[in-house]
Amino acid sequence: VDTHIHAAACMNQKHLLRFIKKSYQVDADRVVQNVKGKDVTMKELFANLNLHPYDLTVDSLDVHAGRQTFQRFDKFNAKYNPVGASELRDLYMKTENHIDGEYFARIIKEVASDLEDARYQYAEPRLSIYGCNPNEWTKLSGWFNKHRVFSPQLKWMIQVPRIYDVFRGRNFVPHFGKMLENIFLPVTGFDSVDDESKHSGHMFCTKSPKPEEWDIVKNPSYTYYIYYMARGMNTFQFRPHCGEAGAVTHLLASFMTADNISHGLNLKKSPVLQYLYFLAQIPIAMSPLSNNSLFLEYAKNPLLEFLKKGLIVSLSTDDPMQFHYTREPLMEEYAIAAQVFKLSTCDMCEISRNSVLQSSLSAEEKTHFLGPDYLKEGPEGNDIRKTNVAQIRMAYRYETLCYELNLIKEGLKTD
Repeated sequence: VDTHIHAAACMNQKHLLRFIKKSYQVDADRVVQNVKGKDVTMKELFANLNLHPYDLTVDSLDVHAGRQTFQRFDKFNAKYNPVGASELRDLYMKTENHIDGEYFARIIKEVASDLEDARYQYAEPRLSIYGCNPNEWTKLSGWFNKHRVFSPQLKWMIQVPRIYDVFRGRNFVPHFGKMLENIFLPVTGFDSVDDESKHSGHMFCTKSPKPEEWDIVKNPSYTYYIYYMARGMNTFQFRPHCGEAGAVTHLLASFMTADNISHGLNLKKSPVLQYLYFLAQIPIAMSPLSNNSLFLEYAKNPLLEFLKKGLIVSLSTDDPMQFHYTREPLMEEYAIAAQVFKLSTCDMCEISRNSVLQSSLSAEEKTHFLGPDYLKEGPEGNDIRKTNVAQIRMAYRYETLCYELNLIKEGLKTD
């Protein structure tokens, strides 16, 4: 299961290029924009950009992250615009536009079709809800139903970008409380996304203003966002981006509120938090290829270290459009990790098993892939005929965890 992937970049760059050319070939005279009351056809749109789709190449599309995006999240975000044109992003990667997000839906369905052909691959794509107006859910669900963006291989998640300061600055929302009000309607799980390296300057504490009192333009801190998004979410799964960059306090906030996290790189800087995540068995969806282009060289990625220590890690793609080359980005992720970290078959199967456990697959689906006793701890919960994870590995994991928990217990008795 690809436990961390953004819908807007779920296709690889060649897939996007092929789709752009095909759509132009079929719909060149179709009205795809309305600028100041004037209808603009696809042919006119490309002419205004001084482009012709037939001249586009994978390189000229310029959506792939490389050396220039390392430690530069701003440059990485710009890679979402094909050939640097936000008009093409609006046309091909948005749910709200003049054609009601039709092209975006078709791309996603093509990706889903590839997963269905692969049979045993699933993905959990994220769609954004911003919280700037109460109609977002209606519009998103309308798009989903109209284009029937459904596949048994896709388990949808909602991500909430942490950009309150932008909305407040434009007077879209009067205070942070209104943004929260717009966000919380029935969904299965939430993510929280944006550049973690941004420093807000606000330390969340008991004296912090309530959401309805936060009416300044300044963005709240990561901890503030995490606390109020997790508050009372007993019916949801909360699975935020965390530990990719920024302060270690992000990991502390997520430890207390999240069901699992994405990235978790900064755990390597805090052995104490790393130990707590191990004791609580909080799952971590890691994306080494993504990190390699943005924050941490591949060879320095702590994936292998975390796996050896018994943390619940899985592999995920994050943004195939920016980081991968093949039609099977998740297999690409596993293949490269196996080569670089010299993972054994048992390691690979354990990571794969972890991905199913931490995913939003139904209990019936998890039973199908892991066996009927998958909720039991230790080797009793492992069906080797389905997972291919050795019983001795599962026994070792369970005994180590019990030993460490017992140390804590005995230490408390002594105190």
